[in-house]
Amino acid sequence: MNQTIAQAFSNEWQAAKIARKAGELDQAFAHLERAHILGQRHTWLHVRSHVGMLGIAWQRREVREIIGQLTRIVAAGAFSCIWIPEGNTGGANVSATQPMVIPDDLRAILDADRR
Repeated sequence: MNQTIAQAFSNEWQAAKIARKAGELDQAFAHLERAHILGQRHTWLHVRSHVGMLGIAWQRREVREIIGQLTRIVAAGAFSCIWIPEGNTGGANVSATQPMVIPDDLRAILDADRR
């Protein structure tokens, strides 16, 4: 993993943490979705993004999201090094296997990681 991915992931993680402390749970979750896109090729970051989403789901008492995140944590740990649905935002509101369009700013970071 290059330093750019690690730093971008950390920036999104920190932004999520700040938003969560401010009670802005939708904004926090959005930052974790961006962290998920950045980290899904790297097992630890992928799992970590789902753990963050699980925390927000728990705080909201959203049973569907809690179950979705628990299953995604296991899948991220087991399959990140084999296959990932590129661009998938990681929430239980989308299929765990559906590739999605990657935002341009994140695409530039991910493309640099592949070089």
